Amino acid sequence: MTQKQNALKNWFGQLVDPNEKVFSKQWFKSYAYIFFGTFLFVLADVMFAMPYHLAPGGVYGLANVLTALTGTPLTIFLMAMEIPLLVIGSIILGPKFGVKTIVSIALGWVFTHFIETYWGYAPLIHIGEILSDSSNLPTDAIMITNTSDYFLPDYLLNTLLAGLLYGIGIGMIFKSGATSGGSDIISMIINKYSGISLGTLVIIVDSCIALSTLLISPDLRLPAYSILLIVIEGKIIDIVVDGLKTYKTIFIVTDKYDEVRNAIINDLNRGGTCFKGVGMYKGSERDVIYTTVSRTEFVKLKSGIRSIDPNAFINVIDSSEILGRGFKALPK
Repeated sequence: MTQKQNALKNWFGQLVDPNEKVFSKQWFKSYAYIFFGTFLFVLADVMFAMPYHLAPGGVYGLANVLTALTGTPLTIFLMAMEIPLLVIGSIILGPKFGVKTIVSIALGWVFTHFIETYWGYAPLIHIGEILSDSSNLPTDAIMITNTSDYFLPDYLLNTLLAGLLYGIGIGMIFKSGATSGGSDIISMIINKYSGISLGTLVIIVDSCIALSTLLISPDLRLPAYSILLIVIEGKIIDIVVDGLKTYKTIFIVTDKYDEVRNAIINDLNRGGTCFKGVGMYKGSERDVIYTTVSRTEFVKLKSGIRSIDPNAFINVIDSSEILGRGFKALPK
């Protein structure tokens, strides 16, 4: 095998997750997440965001604006933007995106083409009936793209439901181990050469895409609701990926180490770690306990420490995910 063939084999090898056996239970679970997550994401875009001319960031948001301006189908713009981005991103960043991301992007094209072909861009959420008579329309009526029909918008309800579906869909894609690709690749490339944090760049890129709705109409509701959709989507993604349950990571500085230790072990059935610390004011050595408990357990522990050592110092940190024995198992 030539050096070039070896390099190509290694490149393709990096696209596949080595820890996930093909056709295993985990493999089917991952691709089920990708399938249903991508479908929900596309559903939110074509039936909720697109009819209202909203652009909640990403390639889909920009495609919504271009379709509203030109009438060209969404699928055409998606393929025209995502294929070059994948190629350029792979050349500059290497094969970071993996087979799952490529499958998710391809499924997005298929689902988008299917929905826009058989449903069109009619809104799922609106006030009253679809209006065909344009002679006496309210001032806030919106024309459905590629038709001569209009509808009366319900921006708030539409944005809330769109954000919910976007968040669930993208959250499922993330849980599968895939990424959304698209405009994230632009942020990654700029990050590589500028040193600006990736999180900041994603916000900048998505905000610019949301502001591009002003090209459709000077109505400030379009970028405002687009940004609101992005915020809702982000919160829902966090819930889908990390779950609703939050934990408290606690550092306890106390002179009554044995009593506090017994309360954690016996009353809460939790463990922890003890290490020595030196106070900066007096220079005396103190015991510091590090432990993690649930929200309800923390209430009980706080009450117990108050009765054991009212002078104890407690630092509490919210932790969205704890992995290991006694909590969630480490992912395979």
